[in-house]
Amino acid sequence: MASRLVMLLGTWQPDRAVAASLADRVRALILDGRLTVGERLPSERVLAQELGRSRATITAAYGRLESAGYVVRTHGGGTHIALPHSSPVRPTLPGSAPIDFSIASTGSAPGLHEATIRALPRLAAQRGGTGYTLEGVTELREVIAARYRERGVPTDADEIVITSGAMHALALVLAAFSRPGRVAVVEEPTFPHAMDAIRRAGHRLVTTPVTAAGWDVGHLTTTLLDLHPHLAYVIPDFHNPTGANMSDADRAVVVATARSAGTMLIVDETCADLDIDRPFTPRPFATFGDVITLGSLSKIAWGGLRIGWIRASRAVVSRVLAVRPTIDLGTAPLEQCIAIELLDDVPALQRHVRSRLAAGRAAVHAGLETIGLSMPQTYGGLSVWIGLRGFDSTALSLAAHDHGLRLPPGPRFSASGVLNGYLRVPITLDPETTADGMVRLAEAWQDVHRGSVSQAAMEHLAVV
Repeated sequence: MASRLVMLLGTWQPDRAVAASLADRVRALILDGRLTVGERLPSERVLAQELGRSRATITAAYGRLESAGYVVRTHGGGTHIALPHSSPVRPTLPGSAPIDFSIASTGSAPGLHEATIRALPRLAAQRGGTGYTLEGVTELREVIAARYRERGVPTDADEIVITSGAMHALALVLAAFSRPGRVAVVEEPTFPHAMDAIRRAGHRLVTTPVTAAGWDVGHLTTTLLDLHPHLAYVIPDFHNPTGANMSDADRAVVVATARSAGTMLIVDETCADLDIDRPFTPRPFATFGDVITLGSLSKIAWGGLRIGWIRASRAVVSRVLAVRPTIDLGTAPLEQCIAIELLDDVPALQRHVRSRLAAGRAAVHAGLETIGLSMPQTYGGLSVWIGLRGFDSTALSLAAHDHGLRLPPGPRFSASGVLNGYLRVPITLDPETTADGMVRLAEAWQDVHRGSVSQAAMEHLAVV
């Protein structure tokens, strides 16, 4: 644990009294989720040795964390992470509501209510059965398989498993195929919850870099050939968080290399429909070879509609279905019936999302201009990935608290605790909320420049 904490602290250098600075840094790690509630911190003696500091300094830092409610210390039981009982974000302006930039969601599609009403007779027709379907409702699987065929991927319904969202799909794949102790390659940065799930399954994470400009495919293929990892997880369309899109040529190379390395490729396509004005339409990864594809309706319909799927070979599907009863007994039939209705008019869903994302992108661009930060080319997706010109995103995240803005720092998207010079800003919120959030971000930016982050921000920011 000590080595992990030292790694997460990174190149931390005290900017004032060492104990206070260390306590603030550990608090920031707790607040953005890199250290989890209930996790045990290293002993004072061990951490003092690892950091090359006195034990008294570590004791003082832990004391500060305990006083603020961020750790619980028990005699003989060690020091464990906790959270203070307080409001997650305190907006400083009277009457102003907090804004959450930690969640990138477009809200519900306009036709969701009508689709729900239309789905009720379809649900009623299923009452004669048990309601349990491990693989999912046949009609929905056929609709999704048809969408893959339209995109150039020959797919039958029995190569589809309906899940309760894309994260559930990933959890099922990991339950069926994980090998604890083996290497898994993930992008840096990447979707934090997927990264956490792969780590929790027992894999040792190795990273490959992605920027708004794209992948270092040479690095990725070399990593695959050198390490022969058990699995690799990639987000090739409107990458979360950078927004990058992988070319067809690079997809073909990655699939061929993974096959040579004996690596199982898990391809997350949950962002594939979030297109504003991408100048090209890449082919699905599955057209180039045998991969496991994850999909979801949450990004184009509604996050509360927990419908996702796995598209894979029949052998993979059989293994997933064999392990699924140990996790759950199927996805809710009502939500599957609603999904059938929504997928009857995918272009309408895409038009709504395109309009929402374009407005959000424009609002973020305008806000960044007032700060003096440049926005990378962003053709769609959930967010923009901002370089902070060497400034500290953790400090900026804490400063944003004072202005009622929840803002995840760059390291939350990193498997190795780096990327503190970057920030993810969502383009999914309505433009008015986004514009307000960007004003608050500009105010927080000024606070960081003046060095005026308040103690209240340190003590009351909730887990991102």
